[in-house]
Amino acid sequence: MIMRHSRPIWASRLPSVTKDANPRLEQTSHWLLCSLRSIGFWDMAHIHSRSGNYSSHEETSSSGLTARLENQGPYATHLKSRAIIRFDGQDVIKFLQGLTTNDVSNFDKEKQVRLPLPTPNQPAQVHPPIYTALLSPQGRFLFDMFLYKPVYPVDKQDGRGSIPGSDGKGLPVLWADVDAASADDLVHHLKRYRLRSKVDIGNVSNDLSVWQRFGGKESATSEVREGTGGIGWGGSRDLAGCTAAEGEADGWRWYTDPRLQDLGSRGVFPANVNPPLVEANEDLNEEFYLLWRLEQGVPEGPTEIRSGEAIPLEYNLAGVNAISFDKGCYMGQELVARTHHRGVIRKRIMPVNFVKDDGEEVQQAVAPGAEIHDKTSGKKVGIVTTVIGCRGLALLRLEASQREAHDLTVDASEIVHVKVVRPKWWPSEWGHKDEQRAISSA
Repeated sequence: MIMRHSRPIWASRLPSVTKDANPRLEQTSHWLLCSLRSIGFWDMAHIHSRSGNYSSHEETSSSGLTARLENQGPYATHLKSRAIIRFDGQDVIKFLQGLTTNDVSNFDKEKQVRLPLPTPNQPAQVHPPIYTALLSPQGRFLFDMFLYKPVYPVDKQDGRGSIPGSDGKGLPVLWADVDAASADDLVHHLKRYRLRSKVDIGNVSNDLSVWQRFGGKESATSEVREGTGGIGWGGSRDLAGCTAAEGEADGWRWYTDPRLQDLGSRGVFPANVNPPLVEANEDLNEEFYLLWRLEQGVPEGPTEIRSGEAIPLEYNLAGVNAISFDKGCYMGQELVARTHHRGVIRKRIMPVNFVKDDGEEVQQAVAPGAEIHDKTSGKKVGIVTTVIGCRGLALLRLEASQREAHDLTVDASEIVHVKVVRPKWWPSEWGHKDEQRAISSA
């Protein structure tokens, strides 16, 4: 499944912004284009800048475009590939607790994040979102979703600093940020298990949208980012201003991405309105966020995490906080628990670059589904799941990830080789020789 094109289709969309781009965003887009051209990305989709030099599997991200993004930003992207589902009814938490891999009951507990100060648009404490998945009875991945608990008016201050009397009537129990292409299938799947539970489920994507902020200037070390808000007397930071700036009047706000801090921040906001901290018409093309996410080695949605086939731990769902091993029973738990406690994971999803024999990166040469072979043995050792330019994600056998790029080829071709990149966030034991010995002795 090797493809050859003189120019990548997606590369022509890289500079795209919203229709009536403002001058600041045009300047940002111009900077990104200059950065892409300066590293040879426009014609060859170069992500890594070390052409002609194979680096070992110990290389960690980031480099190339995303290394530049780590020093820039923050950038905001409207994720049009995501949809919003509304959950309402008195049995929502119990219903989802029995179906999803993470501990949804935390929304009913006191596991809240304290904000610096309550403000008229934000409470003193909020529940951070939860990333979770739904599995088949056989333990295979079906869907993933981000769950958010709305900020209710009763928890906020009014303009005089007192608690308002509104009970938030009309707000649901939870919002879910899901893959748009499979949203209807997910709703249908959930309704099959609803039975007599008092749960209402509906797609409200016309009213709400999902946004992501990313880039090096987007600090994810706390719920309120450094640099937000004004400076008070004596150079002190206006903490109330920080809290208010990250939310808006109805309580919608940015949250640290529950998977990885390095991914930035994420939030659900009313449709057709720019969220807080995003200036008018400052929506950067979603491909830039995809590049950023691929650099971290994090798949998303049932296309990148193969629905009905993927084993959750092979796709690192435990590493991105999607699985609780203490919550008790849920659909598909048996396979996940057995794999986790045995500690035998022979394959993992990881970032890859596609290169020539001399190390020069090859862009638009590989399609999802292409097989990765060990050049020496001729055996299949992995499969490409996601591709953008010369970068992608691949499900690889861990022993193969130790090989040099010239030892791994795409579809047994002598033209395209595979360089494996180890994500920075991986635990030290993942993919190293100690883990390989444990696997071989299991």
